[in-house]
Amino acid sequence: MASSSYNRGSDYYGAAPYRSREGLSTRQVASSDEIQLRIDPMHGDLDDEITGLRKQVRQLRNVAQEIESEAKFQNDFLNQLQMTMIKAQAGVKNNMRRLNKSIIQHGGNHVVHVVLFALLCFTVVYFWSKLSRR
Repeated sequence: MASSSYNRGSDYYGAAPYRSREGLSTRQVASSDEIQLRIDPMHGDLDDEITGLRKQVRQLRNVAQEIESEAKFQNDFLNQLQMTMIKAQAGVKNNMRRLNKSIIQHGGNHVVHVVLFALLCFTVVYFWSKLSRR
């Protein structure tokens, strides 16, 4: 008897040929773009599924919030790193300018002095090695 009243109800809505799964059925509406769903009250496990889906959505929202906070932290860190790199680059550029100015003012004779010192050291080591063999 319950099945005959159920069939009449679904035939009334025109949902019998459009059944998607247990407990859900569609019915045609005046506008072809809209679909209405009717939930069969005989299947009470839908409430449990909805509750489970709500928990999953809540977990996903928490994960999304964690990802957002981590992205903000990483973005702030990158901005600080970029500012540090800009300051370091400016400092290196400033020191190179000072060094070039110092070389121009005092001349480039220091390179000649270093080469002469190296030759002198090499000559001393050479003669010392010759004298120590005898």
